[in-house]
Amino acid sequence: MKELAIFLSKSLLGWLVIQVCLSLIFLLYVRTSRLKKSPDDQLPKAAVILCLRGADPFLPRCIEALLQQNYPEYDLKIIVDSQDDPAWHIAHYTINKLGKANVEISHLRMIRHNCSLKCSSLIQAISDLDDSYQVVALVDADTIVHPDWLRELVSPLADAKIGVTTGNRWYIPNGNYWGSLVRYTGNISAVVQMYLFGIPWGGTLAIKTDVLRQTELLEKWGQAFGEDLMMHNVLKKHGLRVKFVPSLIMVNRENCDLLGILEYLQRLILYSRLYHPRWLAIVSESVSSILFPTLAIFLFLLSLGDAQWEVAGLLLQSYSIYTLGLLVLMLMMELGVQPVIHAQGQPKTKLSIATISKMILAIPLTQWVYGLAMISSLWISTVKWRGIVYRIYSPWNVRLVEYHPYDFLDQPVDTKMSL
Repeated sequence: MKELAIFLSKSLLGWLVIQVCLSLIFLLYVRTSRLKKSPDDQLPKAAVILCLRGADPFLPRCIEALLQQNYPEYDLKIIVDSQDDPAWHIAHYTINKLGKANVEISHLRMIRHNCSLKCSSLIQAISDLDDSYQVVALVDADTIVHPDWLRELVSPLADAKIGVTTGNRWYIPNGNYWGSLVRYTGNISAVVQMYLFGIPWGGTLAIKTDVLRQTELLEKWGQAFGEDLMMHNVLKKHGLRVKFVPSLIMVNRENCDLLGILEYLQRLILYSRLYHPRWLAIVSESVSSILFPTLAIFLFLLSLGDAQWEVAGLLLQSYSIYTLGLLVLMLMMELGVQPVIHAQGQPKTKLSIATISKMILAIPLTQWVYGLAMISSLWISTVKWRGIVYRIYSPWNVRLVEYHPYDFLDQPVDTKMSL
């Protein structure tokens, strides 16, 4: 048992060092990155596409922000699941209140049964664009953008080697829900991974229309469960890359409970297994981040029962250093991202003693919830999201097997949650 304890201790501390180094690389990029914003005469005409199903809590604010962009020529294209969807009425009300003309609302005319509903909406919206649009930007309904969002998203596309620009979401660690803290803790690692692997986030993403044609992305979306994870490999085949823009780290203030985050993670892990360009690396990371700490706790309790005090002391010491190291890493990431959030006009997160104490407890809880989600996702082939049921046979063999227009019964029990 002592040899196993020594191995686990070294593994935990070694993995902590690796995580710190990777996070420092990310933070250095965030701190030193300087975005050159293009002047008005160099910005191409853009279409911003917002796909909706259901009334997300911040939907009015999302639409208002999208219609107040500091960008010379753009149009907002909203695709709603159906005219009976509550989002249809909210969108119309918000647009009429602002009196904006550069927006068009359409309902989804054809529901494809061999891809996700969002992919169907994207294909329709992009296919309806005329040749005057040179850039397409994607955004999610839970994203509240700042006035320069579209300008910052499009400007790097002037580089011919950049095929896609993207940001990422950043959750807030305060709230009354443990699910929110688990999501926040796990997302810190995900943000670093996505930057290092060059993976775009569909909630803030821009792509040139000629790249869409060159890579035949619409055809691929027509067979897929999601639109963004696949882009890395598709672009790489054409000598293009994904550009992460730090100023587009977008705050998400929605809450969720533990049941909601577990269901979300099961979908996310299944989606990653299908399309993630480095899926085996994710599995290896999960073993290091989930299995080793859990084994250390189990072995610690076992050694206490056998009165092996030296082994118990070694495991307790290494696990404590590992957990406190992760807490410091989380605080370091939070403080590193806060200037970006503050520059967007968002209030800084208040890191109170109570919040930090919850963050410590959230670390092992996150490991267990993610572990449970990963194990349970291994035999999942049917996914239900907001009332729609999909059956996943393979990455390019997806079937929509149950559909009905959105109603409030499909809304999560916690109305503050939208995953």
